[in-house]
Amino acid sequence: MSEALAAARTLGVVFFPAFDWAISPTHPEREERLLYTRDQLQEEGLFDIPGISEHRPVFATRAQLERAQFCLPSAEAVSTESHLAAAGGAITAARLVMEGKTDRAFALVRPPGHHAMRVVHGNRGFCNINNEAVMVEYLRDHYPHPDGRPLRVAIVDTDVHHGDGSQDIFWNDPHTLFISLHQDGRTLYPGTGFLQECGGPGALGRTINIPLPPETSDEGYLYAVRNAVLPMLDDFRPDIVINSAGQDNHFTDPLANMRLSAQGYAALTTALNPDIAVLEGGYAIRGALPYVNLGICLALAGIPAAGEIREPGWTPGAIRQRPEVGEYIARLCDQVLERYFRPPATPAEGKAEYGWWTRKKRIFYDTDMLTEHQTESWRLCGACSGLGRIETESERVPRSLCLLVPRHACPECRAEGPRLAEAARKSGRYAHVRLLDGDAAGADRSVFARTAS
Repeated sequence: MSEALAAARTLGVVFFPAFDWAISPTHPEREERLLYTRDQLQEEGLFDIPGISEHRPVFATRAQLERAQFCLPSAEAVSTESHLAAAGGAITAARLVMEGKTDRAFALVRPPGHHAMRVVHGNRGFCNINNEAVMVEYLRDHYPHPDGRPLRVAIVDTDVHHGDGSQDIFWNDPHTLFISLHQDGRTLYPGTGFLQECGGPGALGRTINIPLPPETSDEGYLYAVRNAVLPMLDDFRPDIVINSAGQDNHFTDPLANMRLSAQGYAALTTALNPDIAVLEGGYAIRGALPYVNLGICLALAGIPAAGEIREPGWTPGAIRQRPEVGEYIARLCDQVLERYFRPPATPAEGKAEYGWWTRKKRIFYDTDMLTEHQTESWRLCGACSGLGRIETESERVPRSLCLLVPRHACPECRAEGPRLAEAARKSGRYAHVRLLDGDAAGADRSVFARTAS
């Protein structure tokens, strides 16, 4: 790396490679995923650059996991210490930024989490715990906005796979804008993430999907960010922007069909300019991850990456994008903006029944080979986004009831949640009854006083 580099913005890199955790010795999600990244960052002298510092994660508590998700039969059953450290790494990144210790932060952690949904029975898409969701709840618990309004959070997921878990968690949250740029679900796992999926009855237009065609390159990603993502962020005006920084869009990744380069990732990160990035997928362990992570770090620190990064196998032809791909993306971005600024009157999924909006889901846990059957309902309330009610069961978990009282719930919905929970317990119909009250905030709350940059 060139000498005499200096960070235009201070950057905290939270590093946790989970040396002792893997799905299996030969699985793509295994220990080696971040070992080469550590070597690359040290060899390039990243932490010798003034303004860039390395940090170790705190361990999240299982109570913090349960602020974001219903873990069944228990948080202990679906998480390991590595999951606590990964979620804790995201929390550590949030603390660095919100407490003014660094301008930006990058949680280089594993296992990943963006396929983990509101209800968790096991592992799907290599994910058990949704690290970003745990971090968002921590942010809202500990850094409330000084004027008392809900903290407005934008999550931009750039993993090649649709962030279906994050979409599920924030589906009916009007104060979180979730945007996922991913390879079209008609061609890749998990087979979701289409334009019509744009939020629940209380948050229409707050879920935005940008399903990109296979072989999208640096050019296409940058076009989508500049012509769709940034206009939506400008309108939404979030207090904080989080990037779910999946790296499996790389032209060498074995699990997908995109053509992004390490320099393309750096340019994408520069354009997006997130406050916090959290690692998600990326399985070209030697040829991509070390270089992509370096590029993201440089971009977050405000250091131009051009000329500093050249990954193995890179040629102009390796990332060339066909003209018809670019034309498709231009049309797609126009449709995306239409969905955001003029969302439909009702969600694409489900229907109104007896004062609730209800959708039925069959969720396959491809790693643990489980099938969950779920009925999710949201109380149609004119004063807030409504009380959430989820009935769920699988081969591992008997029929259970999960009730979610949002932070901004009106008095009627807030009272209805405990009433339904007590009635469910008395009925004896459920093996587990869980009540998550979003307003039961954590201790040691501080005031959000971060200056936008």
